[in-house]
Amino acid sequence: MNRVPVSSSNLSSVGYDESNQVLEIEFHGGRVYQYFDVPQRIHQELMNAGSHGKYFHRNIEDKYRYDQVK
Repeated sequence: MNRVPVSSSNLSSVGYDESNQVLEIEFHGGRVYQYFDVPQRIHQELMNAGSHGKYFHRNIEDKYRYDQVK
């Protein structure tokens, strides 16, 4: 999945597979997680958020099933 870099003290890059509703996040340090059944709206709000990290912690972390892929 292609990810785009984001300006964040916590997140390094974000990707989204719209057809499968999979959100992929790379954190500083190299860990990569995929979050499943994430609506496109959540991805858009994350990308448009003033703070990507705060949005992630409030709206994604522990709210969607996920797997660490790297």
